[in-house]
Amino acid sequence: MTFPKNFEQEQVLHTGTTTLGIMCVDGVVLATDHRAVAGYYVAHKHTKKIYRLADHVATTIAGVVADAQNLIDYLIAECNLYKLSHLKPIPIKAAATLYAYYLFNRRWFPFLTQTIIGGVDKSGPHIYTLDAVGSLIEEYTVAATGSGTPIALGVLEDAYFEKITIKQAIPIAIHAVRTAIERDIGSGNGIDVVFVDKEKGYNEISDQVIVTELKKIGKEL
Repeated sequence: MTFPKNFEQEQVLHTGTTTLGIMCVDGVVLATDHRAVAGYYVAHKHTKKIYRLADHVATTIAGVVADAQNLIDYLIAECNLYKLSHLKPIPIKAAATLYAYYLFNRRWFPFLTQTIIGGVDKSGPHIYTLDAVGSLIEEYTVAATGSGTPIALGVLEDAYFEKITIKQAIPIAIHAVRTAIERDIGSGNGIDVVFVDKEKGYNEISDQVIVTELKKIGKEL
C-alpha cells in the first residue's frame, strides 16, 4: 500500500492480529485472536475483533482500533438503513462496496485497517477483503489479515478443500488462529469464531467448543 507523501508512518503505532475467513458451501466462518498491541506492548487481552453488521453479515478488524470501530459504526447504520429503505437485507457485495467507497474517499488520510466481510444472501455465501484505501477483493476459498497472516494462511491452504461445510471449517479456523498465536507476537490471548449461514444467520461459537477442538490437536486455549 502506498501512503501520501505527507503521511508519517513512524507516528503510527504498529499493530498486530490474526483474522481469517473461510468460504463454505453452506455459509462462511470467521475467526480472530483476542490480543491488541501497540508496538511491543500488549494493550489489551480481550479485544473483540469480529462484529455483527446485520443478521446475515459480519466483519473482522485488523489495524488501528479507533479507525476500525468508527468504520463499523458507519457500516452497521448503513446496513440498517438499507433494510428500512428496501424492506430486505443488504446484499453482501453491496455492503462491501459501500465500505470500499467510504475507505477510498479517505485515501489521502486513510483509516489504517484491514477488513474481512463475510455473509450469506440470496446469491449464496460471500467473503470480501478490503485494505486501508478501499481495494476490494472477493475471496473464493480462504482469506486472512493482520500480522499473523502468513502463518494462518499456511494452515488454511493446507487444510481447505472444495465443498467444505461450516462444521468442517470451524476446526480448521481454530487451528489456523492457534498456530498463528504460537509464532506471531502480535496475536494471542484467546480465539473467537463465528459462522454465518442462511438458516440461522450470525452465530458465535462457544469457548467450550473451541477448547474441545484444541484438545483434539493437543493444544490449549
